[in-house]
Amino acid sequence: MFCKKNRKPATEIRSPEWAANHPAWLRLEDQLRCYDNSRASCQKFYKVLKLIQVVLAVGIPVVCNYSDPAWKWVVASAGAAIAVAEAIQHMNQYSTLWVMYRSTAERLKHEKFLFLSLAGPYRGLEEPERLVLLAERVEEHVSTEHANWFNETRRVCAQQQQNG
Repeated sequence: MFCKKNRKPATEIRSPEWAANHPAWLRLEDQLRCYDNSRASCQKFYKVLKLIQVVLAVGIPVVCNYSDPAWKWVVASAGAAIAVAEAIQHMNQYSTLWVMYRSTAERLKHEKFLFLSLAGPYRGLEEPERLVLLAERVEEHVSTEHANWFNETRRVCAQQQQNG
């Protein structure tokens, strides 16, 4: 079961004073914020475009029952708007990016909690070594996501060129 988002945690986790201004910690916080904001933006665009498509698609059969010939333009416009909304979604890959950004944000959160809990790869390390390891692991997550984004973008572009 997923936790409900948009709820504030009972206790906010603060950065340790010794790490708060370290580049590794600042990078982690920056990337967490960036991926979470990007995820939310892609999710919003995807859902808005899909809602527009559904509303227009449901409205077409209803409007077709009106006998006034002017309604044929409404039906044609709705069909065209559905096609445009789908093209925008396909070109920008909002659904794919939403999932990718969410996945990366969750991996970074996981990394943050391991770091703060002195668990996993951070167990038994002194502060300087933990920060170095944090920097390496955060960059690994970000690089992996960037490579996935690049490959997905290239795949979509190739597919669009094939479809003409």
